[in-house]
Amino acid sequence: MCGKNWIKNFKSFVMKTTLHISATFDNPDLIESMVERLAYKNTESDYREIKIPGGWTVNETSSTETYVSGSIEFDDNEEELIKMPFITCFLFTCIREKNEPYILNWSMSLS
Repeated sequence: MCGKNWIKNFKSFVMKTTLHISATFDNPDLIESMVERLAYKNTESDYREIKIPGGWTVNETSSTETYVSGSIEFDDNEEELIKMPFITCFLFTCIREKNEPYILNWSMSLS
């Protein structure tokens, strides 16, 4: 029974606590440069020979995977700020519609 009471008290504690989380990248300019190169890559796709059903559009995708480092800060407004370094792999994906430039459409941590 002691275990059940502990879980009940823990759930009550967690549900009533606000936790602020923020992340900072170590080299944001380098990441921005890499994603811009991805977005502005020069491809010469020829869509004239491809039959596309009515109402559909052709989209090209371009993705890159890279390691990103930085720090995560946790703050629950009651105790000291916890700051932890991280290194994780991110996936960045750009999408381009026919005759349009690439735009960053998706990014996510792979950890």
